[in-house]
Amino acid sequence: MAERSWPGEQLITEAQRGDTASIAALVSGSHPNVRRFARSLCATPEDAEDAAQEALIILYRKIGMLRASGALASWMFRIVRNECLRRARAVVRDRDHPPPPETAVDSAEDEALRRLEAGRVAAAVAALPPDQRRVLIMRDVQGHSGRMVADALGLSTAAMKSRLHRARATVRTTLLTPPDPAPGRNGR
Repeated sequence: MAERSWPGEQLITEAQRGDTASIAALVSGSHPNVRRFARSLCATPEDAEDAAQEALIILYRKIGMLRASGALASWMFRIVRNECLRRARAVVRDRDHPPPPETAVDSAEDEALRRLEAGRVAAAVAALPPDQRRVLIMRDVQGHSGRMVADALGLSTAAMKSRLHRARATVRTTLLTPPDPAPGRNGR
């Protein structure tokens, strides 16, 4: 499988200076990575596509605000994450103010359930110990190679793989455990 890489620092620097061709190339080159982030973070494919597009628009408009050209991936990840969270909050807000009776409630309910599941995934990842969370995010969310993750974290490849395995197993176990329907109640 080909390594998914971000555009180079020179292109980012030229885009930051306002070169329109470089900005267009940067947005185009970042699209596959941004899309992958969105698909892994958003509750629905439609939200993922919308979040990716919104993140690329922000990249286009605000590339000059990026402080370090090497921080593009983490900056874009935060933008996508924030957009996915904004969309999830909108579902909760919409749930609190239900649509008029003539609208289709079933599809909105299904979407809300999917978003709740995405929230469970995010909570499971957030609950991991920091060392496991970093490895999981860098490898599975950001798509870095195992060697790159190990080098970036100062680990051997075997240690990185061990942490990744433990993180995945913990998240899987957490997600397979049914959520408590009413915390604090005696099963009723």
